[in-house]
Amino acid sequence: MTKQIFEVAYGEIPVAGTDQVFPVRRIYCIGRNYAAHAREMGSDPAREPPFFFQKPGDAVQAVLPGVVAEHPYPPLTKNYHYEVELVAALGKGGRNIPIEKALDCVFGYAVGLDMTRRDLQSEMKDQKKPWEIGKAFENSAPVGPIHPVANTGHFAKGEISLSVNGTAKQKADLSQMMWSVAEQIARLSQLFELKAGDLIMSGTPENVGPVIVGDTMVAKIEGLPELSLKIVKPAA
Repeated sequence: MTKQIFEVAYGEIPVAGTDQVFPVRRIYCIGRNYAAHAREMGSDPAREPPFFFQKPGDAVQAVLPGVVAEHPYPPLTKNYHYEVELVAALGKGGRNIPIEKALDCVFGYAVGLDMTRRDLQSEMKDQKKPWEIGKAFENSAPVGPIHPVANTGHFAKGEISLSVNGTAKQKADLSQMMWSVAEQIARLSQLFELKAGDLIMSGTPENVGPVIVGDTMVAKIEGLPELSLKIVKPAA
């Protein structure tokens, strides 16, 4: 029998109303899923096939409700952006999942942020190189507690918003997604075998922008508790 020579740590997110945690396997993110955001990023908002990228499972920063969590400003960037998103947490998966059965895979939902080192991402895009360094780093996926579908139902509509220091920055409705959560699950299952523990960050509205040390962000989705973060200096 073989043994691990070191412990492998993955992200964990509390499950609301319980003493349980949701172990994170993979984090899938969809790009440009709101037309206005596609335009502000210089793309045609036509409903072309969706595209995805990933963050590592340990990129999660679990944020409890009712507290302002400290979020360290990451290294090597001078243009650090927020992107508020609805997060779908999968309790089961599979391959080639039909759209009409896709939501059966969802265990629950949470408020999340796809934090982005925009300058590094843009630099890599300009060089036609992969841009993981702009998206896939420590604490780049702050996520609030996961609320089971049994308690909330599914989120086809409802306001999604983000403010910085009390000033509204992002505001839209989940119904404005070009690709619904069910469609995202169905498409991802054609590309990968989805499994329990996967998170899907379902896209951000327009007006993404920068934050600096000292700023406080409040992310909200109608029907879920807000997520609050204060940007702090990284540990020495």
